[in-house]
Amino acid sequence: MQSFVLLIWLALCAAQDVQQRHISNRLTLGVGGLALAYLFWSGLTWLGASAEQGGWALALALAFTLPGYASGRMGAGDVKLMATIGLATEPVHLLGSFIGAGVASVLWLLLAPRLWPHIAQGLRKSIPYLAPDLSKNPPFAPFVLIGMLVTMLCLQ
Repeated sequence: MQSFVLLIWLALCAAQDVQQRHISNRLTLGVGGLALAYLFWSGLTWLGASAEQGGWALALALAFTLPGYASGRMGAGDVKLMATIGLATEPVHLLGSFIGAGVASVLWLLLAPRLWPHIAQGLRKSIPYLAPDLSKNPPFAPFVLIGMLVTMLCLQ
């Protein structure tokens, strides 16, 4: 059940990112605060790992995303998204989602110019920031969702 809720939250973040190129603080900080409160209350992350593992995952999330934020390659929402994933999961899920997001985004950059013309116009209008001609730096959250899905499938 917790995995399902985490995926729903990631889907909401991804949808907002591809439509607005922004993830609201209510989604990132709100869920991050809930994950942190749950961690302090139960001593476990949302997915059942120890608090120590959640702390390590948070540290890894910040180590991976803050340099990207400082160089302008990632937004603050992406940093908060990955930090929340760290607090809610543990290092394996965090690394899997991060690596999966990287692989998925590279595949999208390679395949999007050929796939985009074949996507229905209504769908293209609802996900404008994934357009291949718009940017070489697409929204990150949809790819994090893909990475998390693949990670969860591989770990179960």
